[in-house]
Amino acid sequence: MPYLWIKSLHIIFLVTWFAGLFYLPRLFVYHANTDDAAGNERFKVMERKLYYGIMTPGAVLAIAFGLWAWLGFGISGGWLHAKLAMVVLMIGYHLQCGVYVKRFRDDRNTHNHVFYRWFNEIPTAFLIVGVILATVKPF
Repeated sequence: MPYLWIKSLHIIFLVTWFAGLFYLPRLFVYHANTDDAAGNERFKVMERKLYYGIMTPGAVLAIAFGLWAWLGFGISGGWLHAKLAMVVLMIGYHLQCGVYVKRFRDDRNTHNHVFYRWFNEIPTAFLIVGVILATVKPF
């Protein structure tokens, strides 16, 4: 498969992953403010489907196509090391989202909506830094 197809698929699944990274913590904000049982259960379903049905497959495929582009086409440079570090941080953030999904599922959430509002800002930094690294390649 030609490089531009691999790169396109990498970007498509990266967008899918980021959609979840932006939206799931926002669901946590709303879920943390929910007092009624029906709303609590609705958020649990939404969070589970987003995390396991959209975010995780998007992450796996974005990483797979990114690795294919990197290893299969000899991409290199200092910017790539920084981008790979960002990917590791994004994976950690993704996994932490999974911890929060499970805590909400088990009715063991210990954070309030303000915590999740701040937590929700982290993917923005990932996106800004990642796009600059991948397009400008500053080093």
